[in-house]
Amino acid sequence: MAHLTQQQLKQLKKKLDDRYHVLVAEVRAELDGTGKQNLEGLNAGTGDAGDESVADLLADLGATMVDRQIQELREIEAARARMRDGTYGQCIDCRSEIPFERLAAYPTALRDVPCQNQYEKNYAHEGRPTL
Repeated sequence: MAHLTQQQLKQLKKKLDDRYHVLVAEVRAELDGTGKQNLEGLNAGTGDAGDESVADLLADLGATMVDRQIQELREIEAARARMRDGTYGQCIDCRSEIPFERLAAYPTALRDVPCQNQYEKNYAHEGRPTL
């Protein structure tokens, strides 16, 4: 973390904190909204199979969004931990310094650009369904 000035570190911490608070609010709103929508759908009882399919799709999309938001919250927490232990801004693969510009654009970055490119080449196929 030695390459980051105190001002840069403060700026990055604020960025992480601001994003964290936005995500927490979004997750709460999504969870509150999902519960209300499900109750409204159950109370109506007049929907046809198409309406139920759309409701299921919307619920699945909401759950996917919450999963993505929770993953980002975990990444922010991990970045905060790296700030505390002094490894923030250090590539986890080659241990080189991650430039401030990259961290400003992507504060939870774990790798410098060359290592990230290599990681994406090596693991681009993961998570894709196959037949």
